[in-house]
Parts: sequence; structure tokens; C-alpha cells
Amino acid sequence: MPIMFDTSGFQQSGEDMWDSPLTGDRVIRQYTPGVPTIPAPLEDLPALRRDLAEASAEGGCLVEAHVISFAGLPALLRFEKLRHWNRPGGLVYTASVIVPRATGAATVLVLCAENGPTGFRDAMVAARVGIDRMNPPHPYAPHVRGALPYSVADDPQWDAQFPDHPLTRARRWFAELSRTARIDPRFAAQPPFSGPIPDFPGMTPLPDSAPPS
Repeated sequence: MPIMFDTSGFQQSGEDMWDSPLTGDRVIRQYTPGVPTIPAPLEDLPALRRDLAEASAEGGCLVEAHVISFAGLPALLRFEKLRHWNRPGGLVYTASVIVPRATGAATVLVLCAENGPTGFRDAMVAARVGIDRMNPPHPYAPHVRGALPYSVADDPQWDAQFPDHPLTRARRWFAELSRTARIDPRFAAQPPFSGPIPDFPGMTPLPDSAPPS
């Protein structure tokens, strides 16, 4: 696999898959050969964010997306939320970083599900900012009306007040994994990703990568 990182605090549950024994959060490492299915060039962040928001709306909501340097290479970082597959009313939050090159993409995906009462973070933030300010138009694509609404409660400014929330955990796990991430020099030496191909698949597929219930 092109990406390597420290898995301390996790237990291996499959090939390139690790689970946290404390929270049930899951980390998955993947490599996909071929031209990466990213909907816009990394250099065009507004278009990339708009297209990602539109794609994510089909099954949930794009929380945020950024182009970053990951282990020294350009990468796409995104946080998303979607409905829990076996817990009515619950949500799952994901953090994924895709490192695209011309011939393939290396990905690290973090899955964090709600373990406690659902909707607690949104309810607490709504009490502070007002219910009428909770769900503004999506900042990347104001025309989008997704399966889940964009929420100001998902802003990173609230993470410190909700340290056990799955979105906070997803951001924290990504920060910890990125500090130790290394890229195989052979993958890094491949030509850079220069543009998208059609048929972007939307949200990260989850059926085979769902965290344990």
C-alpha cells in the first residue's frame, strides 16, 4: 500500500483495516489503480467543493473539503455525514484523504458512528445560536438540498465542547494519523494527477467498510 501510518490505539480487524476498541471507529487504507475519480482538478478548489457537495447530497452531506499536503503530496481531504445503516436516526461521520497520482489513488478513510444519544450536538448548538440559523444554504453549493442538511453545528469551532462526538473524533483521528503518515517513494514518483474523469461516484462507498455495530 502506498500510504503507511502509525496504528497505535487500534486493533487490526482485516487487511488494511483497523478498529478502535474504545469507540468502534474504523480506519481503512485503500489503493485504487487508474485515473482517480475526482470531479475537478485540485487546483480548482471552488469547482471541486461544489461538485463534491452535489455528489454527497445524494446520500448525506459534505461537511467540508480542503486541498492539503499529505505526507508531502497534494491531497483531497473531505468530511462527510450520512445516515447510520442500522440505527434509525443515527449518523455516521467520515474523514477521507485521497492522494491522487496520474496512475492511481491512495486513500485513508475514517468512519465514526454516533454511539450515544443522537442529535445532541445539534440540539445544544441550536439552543445557543437559534434554530433559524442552524441550517443555512451549503457554503460550497447554495442550490443543493441534500439527504441531510448542512448544519452550523458541524463547524470545527464546536469540537472542543463535544469531544466525544463522532465528527470531533473523525477530525482528531485524521490529525493523529496524518502526523505519522508516510508515502511509498515509488508512488510519490508517479506523474501528478492532472484532471478528472467523468462519473464521479459521490460519497465514499460504505457497505464493506462499515464500523462494527
